[in-house]
Amino acid sequence: MTRWASAHLDEIGRRDTWITIREHFGVRALGINAFVGAEAGDEIIHAHAEDWHGHEELYVVLEGHATFTVDGDEIDAPARTIVYVREPSARRGAVAKAPGTTILAAGGEPGAAFEPSPYDAAWQWMQRGTEHYRAGRYAEAAAEMRDGLAELPENSALRYNLACYSALAREPEEALAALRQAVEEDPRFAELARSDPDFASLREDPRFTQLVG
Repeated sequence: MTRWASAHLDEIGRRDTWITIREHFGVRALGINAFVGAEAGDEIIHAHAEDWHGHEELYVVLEGHATFTVDGDEIDAPARTIVYVREPSARRGAVAKAPGTTILAAGGEPGAAFEPSPYDAAWQWMQRGTEHYRAGRYAEAAAEMRDGLAELPENSALRYNLACYSALAREPEEALAALRQAVEEDPRFAELARSDPDFASLREDPRFTQLVG
């Protein structure tokens, strides 16, 4: 391995609209990727907060023109604009105002070693599961999570999504077992499950109530 590396964005692999910079270079110190909106109006950075991970995030508009929304405030962001979101709990997102708008995103938790998220590690199964989910094929989505867990048995994100999809597929025993293990691995999943609409079929089950508190 050489002591440096270089690549043009077009040479780096993609996952849909996501340019996988961190994976391409094997970056270990921080999360860094780029995201592209092919057409005006496309969502580039989905609306989210980082309080789960505690990440600060910095965004750079490399090409095109975007509109950011951070905690309800709109930011007009033509190319070369930098947006820094200091507070992890601040909800942020960005939409393309011009075709081909590309945003570089970098982030990490202050004072902590960076670790790729379980969702990142399990992306190939997550993507296929999401496609089934959006089409209402919940049993098939659950099967993708099982396949992922066969390869990544410690991945709590796959396990939580297995619980979600199994609940939607009316498989309560599998849903509860997967959720129980996910919560044991990371108690934050209990809080997430309390308001997750995927578990509507389990709301009256006392075992679900006991799991999520």
